[in-house]
Amino acid sequence: MEPIFTPALHKQRHQFVIDFVKRNRPRKVVDLGCGECSLLKKLKFHREVEVLVGVDIDGAKLKKCMHGLAPIPTDYLQPTYDQLHIELYQGSVTQNDPRLRGFHLVTSIELIEHLTLPDVERFSEVVFGYMIPAEVIISTPNSEYNPLLPGLRGFRHSDHKFEWTRAEFQSWAVKVSSEYGYEVEFTGVGEAPPGQQERVGYCSQIAVFHRLRGRDGCNILFADDAEDLLSYTLLYTVNYPSLHDNNILRRVLVSEVIYWTEKLKRRWREVRTEERDESIVWCQTAAEGDECFRSSECGAEINRLMEHCGRYMAENQEEEVFGTKGQGKQESCRLQSRCVSIPLAVLWTSCPKVSALSGNLSNLRHLLTTDPEVKLSQDGSSLLVDLQEQDLEEEGDHDLEDSGYTEVSQCSYSAAQEEDWEPNV
Repeated sequence: MEPIFTPALHKQRHQFVIDFVKRNRPRKVVDLGCGECSLLKKLKFHREVEVLVGVDIDGAKLKKCMHGLAPIPTDYLQPTYDQLHIELYQGSVTQNDPRLRGFHLVTSIELIEHLTLPDVERFSEVVFGYMIPAEVIISTPNSEYNPLLPGLRGFRHSDHKFEWTRAEFQSWAVKVSSEYGYEVEFTGVGEAPPGQQERVGYCSQIAVFHRLRGRDGCNILFADDAEDLLSYTLLYTVNYPSLHDNNILRRVLVSEVIYWTEKLKRRWREVRTEERDESIVWCQTAAEGDECFRSSECGAEINRLMEHCGRYMAENQEEEVFGTKGQGKQESCRLQSRCVSIPLAVLWTSCPKVSALSGNLSNLRHLLTTDPEVKLSQDGSSLLVDLQEQDLEEEGDHDLEDSGYTEVSQCSYSAAQEEDWEPNV
């Protein structure tokens, strides 16, 4: 069967939720009747959401699809400050579970028509009377549209217990809103052919509920929750890597520090091996370096770091590396037992990414102190770089993704099963 909607109807329903999330930026979202987790897999890329939960009665389906919600390699290589926690539960939407209280958005996409009418009433009590989210999105088939669907006889799916007209759906939604302290607006997706929209409405009708002021679900007292049974079974949980995790932050920061110090060390070696009749001026060396270095995206930072380091001296067993040219004499960078000492203050000031990750000099020192990959001076004020190590291999065009850093701080339903008549929609 050729699709009769472009984009496909299920994609339009999901896009409606995604657009809502972009506009309203809810931090905690739960999808009731999440089925194959299709909507969750799209929402996980919208980092407005910090907690993403799916519930479905079909545990086998959840177990089959849950790994599609796992972080991808890029999430580990380029962690951001965004936080995302995902959970999947097996359970019935007609049962209370205290773990689902206090959410900002609840979605129920093509779910309620799979429930008996008594269960719809229980579903209303659970969502609006117990969970009390700030906003709710519910979609369901519009039976008035059915005559326009090719080859359809009866309900759109064999498991549907009912399919409401627009008047029936709106009557239920208004009653629920009045009873539980919400207001509701109606819309839909899947427009009718030209000239028939007013007569039959949308193929999928949607109600968007907003909790009224004065009934603040965020101020729910959870004292009674201790007596509530945990009705759902947790099948899957994962925390996405985030720079709010100190271990991840330290790993990314150390990687960035090592990258810049190794680049600096290699540049020092290049300068030392140059044969010149006169002493080399730091600034001139940086400016007159090879074309590859000048064209590097990190060349400016290295130049600045070299200039700053040229003003510092190591304390013991000093051996002059670079002198000065012309009248007078600048301070020079010195060797200390074949180690070069790079003050953390210079590193922090000269490398924007290091300063952005660490926040301040004290935090930089603290994060580096306990890491075995870096060596600090006795007073912790400088980074010691061993010049006896092998030169870095030629890197070609360096992609900063290798350092594990992304510039994030410029300061990252069983019922949802598709209807029988639209397997290709």
